Amino acid sequence: MEKNYKEITPDELSRFAEQKYGIPIRDANAEQLYFSISSLIVSRLSESLKKWRDSSRGEKTVYYLSMEFLTGKNLKYDALSMGLTESIVNSLSAAGAKYSLDDIALVEKDPGLGNGGLGRLAACYMNSLSTLNYPALGYSICYERGFFTQSIIDGEQIERPDDWLKTGKVWLIPGNDETLEVVMGGKIKESWQKGGLKITTECGETIKAVPYDLPIPGYNSNTVNPIRLWKAVKEERHSDDGCFIKDADEEWGSADISSVLYPSDELIEGKLLRLSQQYFLVSASIQDIIRRHIGTYGSLERFGEVTCIHINDTHPSLAIPELMRIFMDEYGYSWDFAWDTVGKVFSYTNHTVMPEALETWNVELFRLRLPRIYSIILEINERVCSVFFDIFNGDFERVARMAPISYSRVRMASLCVSSAGSVNGVSKIHSEILKRNVFSDFAECFPEKFHSVTNGVSHMRWLSLCNPSLSMLIKKVIGDSFEREPCELRRLLNVKDETAFLESLQRVKRSNKNRFSDICTGVSDSRPDPDGVFDVQIKRFHEYKRQLMNALKILYYYRKIKEGSYRDYPQLTFIFGGKTASGYKIAKTVLKLIWNVGVMISSDQSVKNKIIVLFAEDYGVSSAETIIPSADISEQISLAGKEASGTGCMKMMMNGALTLGTPDGANLEIRDAVGDENAYIFGMGSIEAENALCEGYHSMKYYIESERVKKAVDTLDYLPDSSVSEEIKKYLLFFGDTPDPYMCLRDFDSYIIAWERAVKDVMNGMAYASKSVVNIAESGFFSSDRAVKEYAEKIWRIKKT
Repeated sequence: MEKNYKEITPDELSRFAEQKYGIPIRDANAEQLYFSISSLIVSRLSESLKKWRDSSRGEKTVYYLSMEFLTGKNLKYDALSMGLTESIVNSLSAAGAKYSLDDIALVEKDPGLGNGGLGRLAACYMNSLSTLNYPALGYSICYERGFFTQSIIDGEQIERPDDWLKTGKVWLIPGNDETLEVVMGGKIKESWQKGGLKITTECGETIKAVPYDLPIPGYNSNTVNPIRLWKAVKEERHSDDGCFIKDADEEWGSADISSVLYPSDELIEGKLLRLSQQYFLVSASIQDIIRRHIGTYGSLERFGEVTCIHINDTHPSLAIPELMRIFMDEYGYSWDFAWDTVGKVFSYTNHTVMPEALETWNVELFRLRLPRIYSIILEINERVCSVFFDIFNGDFERVARMAPISYSRVRMASLCVSSAGSVNGVSKIHSEILKRNVFSDFAECFPEKFHSVTNGVSHMRWLSLCNPSLSMLIKKVIGDSFEREPCELRRLLNVKDETAFLESLQRVKRSNKNRFSDICTGVSDSRPDPDGVFDVQIKRFHEYKRQLMNALKILYYYRKIKEGSYRDYPQLTFIFGGKTASGYKIAKTVLKLIWNVGVMISSDQSVKNKIIVLFAEDYGVSSAETIIPSADISEQISLAGKEASGTGCMKMMMNGALTLGTPDGANLEIRDAVGDENAYIFGMGSIEAENALCEGYHSMKYYIESERVKKAVDTLDYLPDSSVSEEIKKYLLFFGDTPDPYMCLRDFDSYIIAWERAVKDVMNGMAYASKSVVNIAESGFFSSDRAVKEYAEKIWRIKKT
């Protein structure tokens, strides 16, 4: 690896610690060492960031807007990317520090800037943009408390504030001199001035947006692209006599805009806060983008040629009308020029086909909080609907499906697809579903808009950093070129049948299982056996992800063991991890079900050493970095057609786990890459699932006809908490018009058959190791570097600098 950054020396580290804390390194505790090393790294990043800004000035730039950037801890990743790990380790030793780099890294909390795959993907893309030397800038909110910290007590999710900034603020470079103002509410005022109609907003509420830059270094590169995080600061207002005016909305006031990620929206106050967050993000970001552009070019005439603004899911959709507002209201450009620019600069990634996830807002609520933005969207609506009426010969129902405003709702996905120049899905099948179902009318009108870019993740974090033993083993065989070119991993296919390599791979997996067992949390007092099978499902809790079907599988397995079956199976450890939204009742019930299954099994002496159920509390990037290297079976079992792509499947694949999944999202592309014999795809396809629901799905039919289903469902009666078993049975068999709405029971038989095949293959040690090699070798395609290159070439049209 080239040395792109000046090494950290023992003298430098000692001087910094003594100046900051007044003590020699040998007396510093882990926290003091963490802040000392982190500050030194940030000082180097800050210098590179300034140089990078200067060298990339005038280049076409992508601005990536996302409500989430789930970056993970910075210390070890940045040190690895910058080539500083060795010098830090040596400096700590030479200066007499009592703590190792690994010990010091434990001080850092995961940045609370995201919740799941959406934010994890965005973070990987920023890593790759820097590694590949593309000019980029991410934008999000500097959440003070993140999502929440999760504890599980007797199966109940306990939610506590996440104080990540206590250790995370050291990585943020403040930009107080670039503070902006965001105005919400108020009234629109129109006046005729020289040059035409002037529109302003009066009596609005002003929020200051203070920027903090989180620098993202590229691997083995001088490039540093920042994620600019906006902190909301409420501006005090005073009457003419100087008295402070208390806002009527003080309880959810503007200072709360950057307080927490995804506030509960069960009440109208929560809905207003979410809407305010989204507008705050895009208004500050678009103002900042325009300010940067004018600082370079002097005017906005070339804005459409040198700017790409990417909307990551619908949360930042208001960037479109906000750009229109600034162009027209503040710079006097015509509607036609502003609208033409929108089509040139905006691109939109859709991440879901779930109807409830396609964001909409009540018109009256929206107009109250954002009157000028509403008026612009209303005008967009009238203009695009006029075009749709002409195309579809006045077909009102069809036009209503496409309209940005329809049936008293502002529809964010429709706004994006109507306005942006590019729309993409995140896997082949997801992109097909978008064109076939979700946006079929748009695809008929504007087929050239639609693209497909399969997701990718960072091999640097999800292989080199989180699984150093495997990374070192790979380097011994093929060298380290895979860290810059992940497709080089295909060279491992040459050793997939070599006994010595496979035995080394098995030792690495066993070591990783032991490492995980040291930190795991569960209801069992048994320690997982590293020679057993680790079956892993780690993702946020949602009905369509079907943690429920996995729990039913464990119940079925438990009953069969009690009946004398599966005698030749080793110990199976079932590992779950994920959070559920605060108000998501059924998801919380499924979480409690899993906990009850674990309690029941751990109290049964006849099986407690054959089955272990573990739950990774407060699942996040750091816990994933420990769980993923230990996984044997990667559970990707969402109902086909519901998971856009998934990235957990890719992370476990590159660490050698075998995918057990439905023909959904990236599972299909993984199967195509590794072959049917090295992945386990089961269940309905997306079209079959659609048809099953349309024809009338009756879960009771499968309960009556399938011995496996009946055995699993009936075993619910054995649980220690009868209220949980009753609620789950009602959900599966008697709930509403369509019990079991995500058809767990329909797919259950094929799931068990595929799972049994996967377990037997894992038990066949050397054969399993060979299958693992194939998965690792073919994971190069699922790199975020590859995905970013596709975006750069097909959608953003940007070049490396």
